[in-house]
Amino acid sequence: MPTYRLIAQAVEKPWGRTDIPSHMGIDGSGRVGEIWFSPEQETSLPLLVKYIFTSESLSVQVHPNDEQAQQYGLSGGKSECWYVLDAAPDAKLGIGTTQDLTCEELRAAALDGSIEALIEWKPVRPGSFYYIPAGTVHAIGGGVTLVEIQQNNDVTFRLYDYGRPRELHLEQGIEVSVAEPYAMPDRIIPLTAEEQLVVSGAPFTLDIIQGAAQTLRQVEGEMLWFIPLAGSGTIDDQAWRPGECWLIEGGAAFAVAEQMSGLIARPIFSGPDANQHSVEVIETVLRRAVCGSAWRRNPLRFRPSR
Repeated sequence: MPTYRLIAQAVEKPWGRTDIPSHMGIDGSGRVGEIWFSPEQETSLPLLVKYIFTSESLSVQVHPNDEQAQQYGLSGGKSECWYVLDAAPDAKLGIGTTQDLTCEELRAAALDGSIEALIEWKPVRPGSFYYIPAGTVHAIGGGVTLVEIQQNNDVTFRLYDYGRPRELHLEQGIEVSVAEPYAMPDRIIPLTAEEQLVVSGAPFTLDIIQGAAQTLRQVEGEMLWFIPLAGSGTIDDQAWRPGECWLIEGGAAFAVAEQMSGLIARPIFSGPDANQHSVEVIETVLRRAVCGSAWRRNPLRFRPSR
């Protein structure tokens, strides 16, 4: 079955870092904030995998859900999840608000900066895991290294940016925000665990898997992403290592040389055209190796970087 090593692309950010681990294979001395994994040729895939490296806090932001995004001609919304690989002693993630906020209260807090104190800042450490549904007000603090798996729709509304001279999107962000405390429990998932991290009800599933040294392991799925976190080996006779991301269609065989730990993500296709959509995405890979009227007029305007 077809198996592809996706291409790593470093993205410099003002809040990024210069101490990127050498196994990521990134050259250069800039402040790298994100590493994206994409096919060699531009292709629309349902999921996007990123590594994120922070030295300071990212903007307080929110993403629309599929229905909200589709009302304005976009392919879908953006739910995501975070698995923390490394964290400074004081590192935190902001997820949800400390209390229910009305639209008016959220607007006022974003304008006067008090939203920073109304975000629920959660201390994190390696293994911290959070699923962030669309509509969740959130921010990533400084001193964090994490893997992000998300719906591959580049739509972000900034609510607050600590005084940085970047555009905010208050009207759009407030309209799609669910400004309330985060309802899911805090989870610490050891790198050695084997369990489901994101299950049904989300637009994708995520599992953490293990493989003992000198063993074989088979994975099956119509389309899945393999993110190796530890170990080494081959996948369909191609060498893999941590810091990479692989796209697998139909299944693959792993030969594990050193103890493996990795993430497996699978998109959930829904609706009457779900099967056709997945077939079209796969065929494309094989061939090639919310808001106001302003968003309607210029849908790219409100798709900022973090």
